[in-house]
Amino acid sequence: MTNEIVETRRPLSPHLSVYRPMLTMLMSIAHRITGAALYVGTLLLVWYLVAAASGEAAFVTVSWFMASFFGQLILFGFTFALLHHFFGGVRHLIWDAGYGFEHPMRERLAQATLICSTLSTLVLFAAAHFLG
Repeated sequence: MTNEIVETRRPLSPHLSVYRPMLTMLMSIAHRITGAALYVGTLLLVWYLVAAASGEAAFVTVSWFMASFFGQLILFGFTFALLHHFFGGVRHLIWDAGYGFEHPMRERLAQATLICSTLSTLVLFAAAHFLG
């Protein structure tokens, strides 16, 4: 057999273009992205802690950066990533317990993950700015 014949008889593997995007699929992708974002955010936490241990000058520099608009934007994104990853983990824990596989419940869990992570992020940031 030639290569041309073999390649035409091969089954094609489905690709992302075959599937219709669903909320559960998007939340799974977001869970992976937020997991990766947590690595970057952890570097910021390490920078903050090392600066706090290094002395006043280093701590003032980090505090200035974190208080800037760009720093606040990064902290907001890190907070959202942390909470979204947490609530996504809770969703997976529910699935691991054998619940929530039915169609309407799957969608509700995905919606709850997005809503809870967004609202929790907004509440935390509002509390930090107004109370602290």
